[in-house]
Amino acid sequence: MSKPKLGIALGGGAARGWAHIGVLKTLISAGFEPDVIVGTSIGAVAGGCCAVGKNDQLEDFARSLNRRRVFNFLDFNLAGSGLITGQRLCDKLDSHLDSYRIEDLSKGFAAIATELGTGHEVWLKRGRLVDAMHASYAMPGIFRPVKIGGRWLIDGALVNPIPVSVCRALGAQAVIAVNLNSDVYGKGGVIYDHGSSTELTVAEESSADEPRSNGRAALHLLHRQFFGRGDGAPGISTVMVEAFNITQDRIARARLAGDPPDLMIAPQLSSIGLFDFHKADIAIPAGVDATEQMLDQVDRLVSAMAA
Repeated sequence: MSKPKLGIALGGGAARGWAHIGVLKTLISAGFEPDVIVGTSIGAVAGGCCAVGKNDQLEDFARSLNRRRVFNFLDFNLAGSGLITGQRLCDKLDSHLDSYRIEDLSKGFAAIATELGTGHEVWLKRGRLVDAMHASYAMPGIFRPVKIGGRWLIDGALVNPIPVSVCRALGAQAVIAVNLNSDVYGKGGVIYDHGSSTELTVAEESSADEPRSNGRAALHLLHRQFFGRGDGAPGISTVMVEAFNITQDRIARARLAGDPPDLMIAPQLSSIGLFDFHKADIAIPAGVDATEQMLDQVDRLVSAMAA
């Protein structure tokens, strides 16, 4: 009996995306290597590395990150269309993946992006792998848009956060989805009446205690914007990313309801912030644990769909 063509849809979720490494590693070790890989945002990065057999190298890179190394990758560009150009990260990917083109891969692969202006969902199925990754994770306001084939592209999570539909379109008969945000926004509801007699608090930075030494002051402020403040007040980057992820979660619920996967893997990642890229040692094992709990179901799925 032949196995069904297995697809995996890797969702967006910024730093929580390191969990994809653990998910893919566990599935492959158990004999369930995907034939089709489709990723959105960080899912496109993890999926692309897996498609060319570089999952281990991505894991080594992720585990090597600390706060300082993460900050060094953030090439700020306050005059452009995003806070970060993304060039340093793109150069890092280039050093390992520059020779790969999507149409030459042995597996079916696509990265999902959104066309700026029209809102079109764009499936990147050919061309340079690193360009497709870069476009797919170009979070609006944070990373600058990427121009491919005459179209300006931004993060695919705006239109298809967990791309199950694309896996099926590329021929997958059984689809496993990976949702990085199931335990983060899964309890969202409605607060019907919120009011308080307490004093209004506005999340603003106080300049009184900021260092005044030219460039160091700017770097210190940017560091706090991305990694948080001691009093818990959000910085502008946190507000932008959290708003984006709330939108992503709502879209994902609607799309999954209309086109559900055959199985869902949902790592527990609520302790990992969206910019906590230095927490791979937590995210990757979370992906392993969540996948190990689903292996029996994956086996039953594959066996049931075998021709």
